[in-house]
Amino acid sequence: MSDARANAATPPEERDLWPSPGYHRQVERLRAAVGETIYLVELIESAIQLGVHIGATPHELLGVIDFPRPDPSRGLAPHLLLLDDGRGVNLGRIARVSRRPFDPAPTDLLYLDRAAHEHLLFAQRRLSPAFIAERTRLALGACLGQVASEDAPRLADARRDDPKT
Repeated sequence: MSDARANAATPPEERDLWPSPGYHRQVERLRAAVGETIYLVELIESAIQLGVHIGATPHELLGVIDFPRPDPSRGLAPHLLLLDDGRGVNLGRIARVSRRPFDPAPTDLLYLDRAAHEHLLFAQRRLSPAFIAERTRLALGACLGQVASEDAPRLADARRDDPKT
C-alpha cells in the first residue's frame, strides 16, 4: 500500500504521529541493507541556512541503532546510521539513502525523507538571474528614492527606519 493511501486510511488522530508508520518501514529496509554500499543525501544545517549535500562517496552501512533522545523540534529522529567512515548520522539529518548516488530508481531507495525531498531537493528555486536582476533594480530604485512596485515601499521604509541613515 502506498504512503498516500495508507495515510488516507489512517484515522486523523494517528496521522500526526511522529515518526510515521512509513518511517518504521524504511528503518526496517535500512536494517535489511546492513553491509551494503549506500549513498547519502545529507541535510547540512547552520545558524543561517539549511543546505543539502548530495554525496557521490560510497559508504558501507555498518548498522542502524536506536537513538536514545529523539527530538522532532530539533530534527533528531529515533535512529542513527553507522557508517564505515566512523560516523553515526541521525536519520533526521538525512534526506535520502539509496544504492545509487544520483537519480536512484524507486527500488534503489532505502530511506526518503519526503518533506526534505520535496521542499529542499526539488523545490522551485527563486535564486535565478531574473529574480536577482529584479531584486537589484528594486533595491537600487529604493536607494534612489524611486518606488517601482509594491515591494519597493517596504525597502524604502526599512531604509528610513534604519538609525544609520
